[in-house]
Amino acid sequence: MRIAMGSGQAAVAVESRMFRALAVLRVIVLANAVGWTIYRHSFERPALGWACIGVMVAWTFVSTWVYAAPVRRTPAVVALDLGIAMAVLLATPIVKGADFSATVPGFWINGAVLACAIRFGWIGGGVAGGMLGVTDILLRAHPGSNDWSHLFLILLAGTMVGFLCQSLQEMAAERDQAQREAAAAAERARLARVVHDGVLQVLALVQRRGGELGGDAAELGRLAGEQEHALRSLIRTQDSVSARAASATGTADLAAALAAFDARPGVHVALPGVEVELPAAAVSELVAVVGACLDNVTRHVGEGAAAWVLLDDLGDRVELSVRDEGPGIPDRRLAEAEADGRLGVRESIRGRVRDLGGTATLVTGPSGTEWEIVVPR
Repeated sequence: MRIAMGSGQAAVAVESRMFRALAVLRVIVLANAVGWTIYRHSFERPALGWACIGVMVAWTFVSTWVYAAPVRRTPAVVALDLGIAMAVLLATPIVKGADFSATVPGFWINGAVLACAIRFGWIGGGVAGGMLGVTDILLRAHPGSNDWSHLFLILLAGTMVGFLCQSLQEMAAERDQAQREAAAAAERARLARVVHDGVLQVLALVQRRGGELGGDAAELGRLAGEQEHALRSLIRTQDSVSARAASATGTADLAAALAAFDARPGVHVALPGVEVELPAAAVSELVAVVGACLDNVTRHVGEGAAAWVLLDDLGDRVELSVRDEGPGIPDRRLAEAEADGRLGVRESIRGRVRDLGGTATLVTGPSGTEWEIVVPR
């Protein structure tokens, strides 16, 4: 049985929209390059020239497929995109001779620049635009004003699109955060009303009647009074606790934090040999997630049952795995638990990972249970 949860990450959604727009632009600039090639037909080495055009056509459609899925948008793929654009550009003097007026790819190289901008922001777009633009200038025997203008425009496009993408991602993340906080505030208010109208009144009644009856009832009334006071304090402090959590700053080493679980009986922790730096708030939440997973192992498999915690740092994301060798979770167990009001898995594990913009996947069966947690950097 495999249960997955989508991340709902605002930044990824914005990035996906930008890459869909880029896919359309790539086809347009490819058609422009092919059209001018057919019209001019200025190749000194036609076979090599048309081979370059074939590479451009193939990569245009391959890159559209690759960038369609967030998991495939790795730094290596973006570097390959930039490398192909650079290679076709460098082939121009060989294909057309030293005294050429237009490069083989023409505006097609802008696709790689904008891919870097979308994936890595204005710095990535500026670096990619500078590399290709300067290479274009250096390849020409006598660069003219149009060539310098093209350099300026490609730099401008890379930085501006990168800045725009970053801004849209931040705005989307802020919107989602505001919606979550508003929903949480509304839920806290609803629960506070329920508690105030029901539980607190009953506790106050028990406290008053216990004092009137005396004896053992008086002690029961005293305990009810203490719980009433604690519950009222908890309701009052919910907003301040949320504010402190939201304002947590700084970074922490996730590997060092997870190493503490190695002291638990039966728990084996495998960590990278280097620090895994993440925002301190994210580290705190991931430690809580692992703790909840291990608590479930103790509760459902047994005290001291064997469990394994594995951490991988993959550069743009971290992956956590918590595995045991218990009997697994029966079908519909989680759904029945949620229906009964037991929300440990949904909130302690999935809820925390969702708030970090990651995914939590549960794999369970007769041979054991494993949580696979992926959180972007």
